[in-house]
Amino acid sequence: MEGREDPGPGYDDWFDEPEPPTETHSGANRGVHEDVEEVWVLPEDEDTGSHGQREIVIGGRTLTMTQVAIISLSVVAIILAILAAAGVFSSGKAAAPPVSTPTVAPPAKTTTSTPTNTTPAVQAPPAPLKLGDTGTQVKDLQKALAEVGFSPGTPDGDYGSNTQVAVEKFQVAKGLAEDGVYGPATQAALQKALSG
Repeated sequence: MEGREDPGPGYDDWFDEPEPPTETHSGANRGVHEDVEEVWVLPEDEDTGSHGQREIVIGGRTLTMTQVAIISLSVVAIILAILAAAGVFSSGKAAAPPVSTPTVAPPAKTTTSTPTNTTPAVQAPPAPLKLGDTGTQVKDLQKALAEVGFSPGTPDGDYGSNTQVAVEKFQVAKGLAEDGVYGPATQAALQKALSG
């Protein structure tokens, strides 16, 4: 345009008045045309960082696209590492953590020896005993009957009705004649019951 000075580089004539058409622009000489390369400049292309990179503001900090990409890839890598450690990507079942059982020391062994007693603690007294008898042999009979589950009550050394009933129940349980008298057959059965 004539009469105008060249304002210099970076001048944008977007809002200036258009130039009047010339032959090239009007198409009068259709065979002749100029190769005009149009360059469009977008505002966001002008706001690039120091090395021609875009910048993003995150949390008040200005980051380049490269920095954002590095941070993003780091976060993804950390998430994948956590998932791999949890066993998400393994084909089998995750190994169960080892179970530790506390070790308990065995109790200390004592060297005291107990003599083996094959004789029962309670013995069947010698026979015969019957209703009305008294003494230590009757008391031993009462203890023996209580030991095998036929208690006549408190062992008092008196062959009374309670002792007679206990002897009868024992005789029935062992298949003996039920007479309530503690004789040789009842003595043998009682001694066998006490030993077994």
